[in-house]
Amino acid sequence: MSNPVIVVHYHELWLKGRNRRFFLGKLFTALRQSFQGIPVERIEQPGDRFIVRLGDGAPLDEAIKRLERIPGVAYYAVARPVERNMEALCAAAWDEIEPVRFEAFAVRAKRSDKTFPHSTMEIESVVGRSLLDKLRERGRDVHVRLKDPDVTCHIEVTPGPLLVYARKIPGMGGLPANTAGRMTCLLSGGYDSAVAAYHMMKRGAHLSFVHFYGTGAQPGESSLHVASGLARTLTPYQFRAKLYRVPFEAIQREIVRAAPEGVRILLYRRMMLRIAEAFARRDRALALVTGDSLGQVASQTLRNLVAVDAAARMPVFRPLIGTDKMEIIATAKKIGTYEISSEPFHDCCPVFMPRTPELSARPQELDEAEANLDVASLITQGVQGATLEKFAFTGGRVEATEPKSVLPADQSHAAIA
Repeated sequence: MSNPVIVVHYHELWLKGRNRRFFLGKLFTALRQSFQGIPVERIEQPGDRFIVRLGDGAPLDEAIKRLERIPGVAYYAVARPVERNMEALCAAAWDEIEPVRFEAFAVRAKRSDKTFPHSTMEIESVVGRSLLDKLRERGRDVHVRLKDPDVTCHIEVTPGPLLVYARKIPGMGGLPANTAGRMTCLLSGGYDSAVAAYHMMKRGAHLSFVHFYGTGAQPGESSLHVASGLARTLTPYQFRAKLYRVPFEAIQREIVRAAPEGVRILLYRRMMLRIAEAFARRDRALALVTGDSLGQVASQTLRNLVAVDAAARMPVFRPLIGTDKMEIIATAKKIGTYEISSEPFHDCCPVFMPRTPELSARPQELDEAEANLDVASLITQGVQGATLEKFAFTGGRVEATEPKSVLPADQSHAAIA
C-alpha cells in the first residue's frame, strides 16, 4: 500500500497579487517546520495547492494534529494514492464515496500533469458514470449535481500517483506564520489574552508575550506556571516565542501609595502598557495586543480603554473587543488554553482592588493621578526586574529555556528610551 498523501489547500493567499510568492514561501516553510520529525518524502506545489507525501512509517494522526495548527491552511484532505489508469481510479473513487450518505454528488478533477492521457472532462465523465452505476446497483437513490453537490469526489492528477479524496477537512485559515510583522501581547493568564494572541497569530503576526505577576501568592498559586503553559501552547502556531515575566507587586504598592483609590486598576494597566512597550521596542515590534472585551469589566468600558491607551505610544490592538465571554471560552477550548487558564493562580490585577472603581475616566484625570509617581523610574524597575523565558517548537515538541534576567542594569534605561 502506498504511503498516505495530504493535499493542502489555501484560499486567501490568492488575493495577494504580486506578493503571493512571499506568502506561499512562508506557508511552505511552515509545512516543512511543522512536519519535522515525521518521515516526509517531499512537499510539492502543483497549481493552487501543496501536496505532502508522507514517508514510510509516518504517523498520519500526528501529521494531521500538526497540520491543524498551521495558519494559512484553508482546508486539507487525506488522499488515496492510485495507479495511473482509469480502472484503478474508478475503484479508488468508489472506496472513497461508498461509505458516505448523500443524495447528490459530483466529480471534480485537476490535472497538473498534462502527460496523463485523459482530459479533466473525460476523467470526470468516466468516474462519475462509474460511481452512479454502482450506487444505483446498490439501490441508492442518488443523482449527479454539478452545482453545490452534497459530496464531491476530488481527483488530483500529479506527476506521481493519482490522488483521490472526498472529505475536505477545514484548516485554521488566516495567513501563514510570520507574514504580518511583530507584536507584543500582554498575557494575563486568563482566557481572554491567550485567545486574543491566537487571533493575531492566525493573521500572520509574530508575538512576544509579557506577563505581570504578583509576589504575594500562596505556594503553588503563582501565575507564572499558567503564563508559561499558555506561551508553550501558543508557540506551535509561530514556532518560536518569548515570554517576559515582570514582577509587579512593588509597582502596584507604589501606585496605591501615591494615587487615588478609584483609578488604581487603570493606572496598573497604563503602567503595564508602558513596560510592555519597552520590551516591544527591544524586539522591534510595531504594536501591542491585549485581551480586552468592551464592557466586560469596569476597566474595559469605552472611556476607560481610551484613557488607558493615552499612556501608550504604540497602537494597541484588541481582537476580542466585540466578542462575548462564551465565544472566547469556546475558542480557548478549541486551541487548548482553556484548561491551563482554569488552573488556580494569583492574578496581580485585583490586588488592592478599589471599593468603587472608576467607570468613566478621562486621560487628563489619569495624568493628574500619576503626577505623584515617578513613572520613568517605575518602568525601569519593571524592566530591570524581568526575566525572559524562550520557547521553540521543533520535532513536534516545545522546548523552553530556563528564565534569565532580561537586561543588565546599565542597559535598562536604554531599553525604555
